[in-house]
Amino acid sequence: MSTGPGSTGAPGTGPGPRARAPGLPPPAERGATVIPDRVLARIAASAAREAQGRRAALPGDQSGSSAPSATAATRTGSVRLHLTLDLPYPSDIPHVCERMQRDVAERVTELTGLRVGEVALTVRRLLTTGGAHRGRVR
Repeated sequence: MSTGPGSTGAPGTGPGPRARAPGLPPPAERGATVIPDRVLARIAASAAREAQGRRAALPGDQSGSSAPSATAATRTGSVRLHLTLDLPYPSDIPHVCERMQRDVAERVTELTGLRVGEVALTVRRLLTTGGAHRGRVR
């Protein structure tokens, strides 16, 4: 039972959560939340770090490893992401990339509510698990 100002005291008769304030358009017509591309890029880079830890098995303290970087572009409610990251070698690179693309797209959608239309990956370098210098040609 509601007892606040403007309430008649009877259930369902006062201004409740569904009541619309006079003069305001319906919620769907009031506007939109805009997330800047640079914020989307930071979210995507963070999601790529999470996915890299799960899918690529790169330890965070691997010498020579750099954190993933990202750029984002939003067009008509869809986001296009470009990630640059390191991957371990040897590994099934196409499979790891596909899983990372899916993980990042799902996480960005989960956090922002925006549809991710594309996730492009650039592999910056392949890191051997035995050491950063092993197999390196000088």
